[in-house]
Amino acid sequence: MPAAKSNLARTALIAGLADAILILVFAAIGRDAHQRSEVLTGVFSTAWPFLAGAALGWIAVRAWRAPFQTWPAGVVVWLGTVAGGMLLRAATGQTVVLAFIIVALISLAILLLGYRAVIALVARVRRRSRQS
Repeated sequence: MPAAKSNLARTALIAGLADAILILVFAAIGRDAHQRSEVLTGVFSTAWPFLAGAALGWIAVRAWRAPFQTWPAGVVVWLGTVAGGMLLRAATGQTVVLAFIIVALISLAILLLGYRAVIALVARVRRRSRQS
């Protein structure tokens, strides 16, 4: 595999893992806030719809081409995570209420868009310092 494709594949893998880990963190924080038991299985049962939604977002925008970009990759993955997650939760009889949708939108925006924004800021600062 050429070096450029290898770097792109590695970057996509890192971004995909970061998204998955942050979605698991979101689920774990939510379960802890509601004092739910069954830590490992519970976190996964809460997270799987959102992980599936994120995967659909990745596919829809082909995020592997530029996975750390806030737009369009980050926004589509974020919205896919929330929309897909809520639809799958509803389809499987899990709770979906307006307050939870709002919390998920805000929390997952901070998590999934936040790290991408930090990466973009660091890259911009590095470019400017090299130009100086």
